Amino acid sequence: MAQIKPLPEQLQKIAIEELKEIPSRLPEDLQALRTWIEQQPHLKARTNDQFLIQFLRGCKYSLVRAKEKIDLYFTLKTKYPQIFGLSDLDEEKFKHCFNLGCFTFLPRPLHDNGPRIVIIQINYSTAEASIEDIFYVTCPMYELALLNDPYAGIQGLVYVFDMGKMSFGHLLQASPNFFKQSVLYMEKSMPLRIRGIYFINAPVFAQHFFKLLLPLLSEKLRNRVHILGSDITELTKHIPQVFLPEDVGGQNGQCSELTRNHYKMLQSYRDYFKENSQYGTDESLRPDKPLSLDDHFGVGGSFRILAVD
Repeated sequence: MAQIKPLPEQLQKIAIEELKEIPSRLPEDLQALRTWIEQQPHLKARTNDQFLIQFLRGCKYSLVRAKEKIDLYFTLKTKYPQIFGLSDLDEEKFKHCFNLGCFTFLPRPLHDNGPRIVIIQINYSTAEASIEDIFYVTCPMYELALLNDPYAGIQGLVYVFDMGKMSFGHLLQASPNFFKQSVLYMEKSMPLRIRGIYFINAPVFAQHFFKLLLPLLSEKLRNRVHILGSDITELTKHIPQVFLPEDVGGQNGQCSELTRNHYKMLQSYRDYFKENSQYGTDESLRPDKPLSLDDHFGVGGSFRILAVD
């Protein structure tokens, strides 16, 4: 019997109808993925049921795609540890950057049974942190979500980027390589579907930059990106205000308090994340050639169109 947490009834129905989950086949599907991992000489990955089930669900039970995602997930952690490889939650950098409160997972999912809402605030000084530092602390948050959050796991994530305090200096921190790496992580390796991206309060220079990036994405993802103004009513056309945080007049938690609570929850997984240092890839043992960013983004580093579920 598969050792996974049961889903709420409505989410189980969605998993069956939209993600092609067949409950009676879960042990067989999980074992097939586990056996493949054990046969890879270069890959050392977690193989417990609760971890693996999200890669199957996130790929709508395509074993081929689940293999690709889990391989890339651990490859990126090994190749770019300064961004994706956090394992010590006692690190001073982690504590400092996490408590800036840039990323907040709201407790109430959209429409109470939909995607998890993530608020991202560009609220830090470029003198105290880099964009890589900020992204570094979010990786444990995402891993905890894929383990414990059925709404994120089945329905995916909706992002709200509040760019009200963004400066040109923040934009300069986002190097082309960082952008490629973060897209690889979020699009290609994370088994959590992106259901919507909303930019609010963006300065004019940032709006121009985002619009330049839009043609690089697949049509499906482009249709999920919305660059909005500073009027909160524009956002509430997509996300009713009751599901937004109290900081902007909603009823879905207060960001600073949620950050403190999330920190406490992460600390209860301190040993789990320390174990993550045991997992990754050894490119010298990979049967094929080592991962290259250009393999995913085309000749000369130009972006290929990204496929999104």
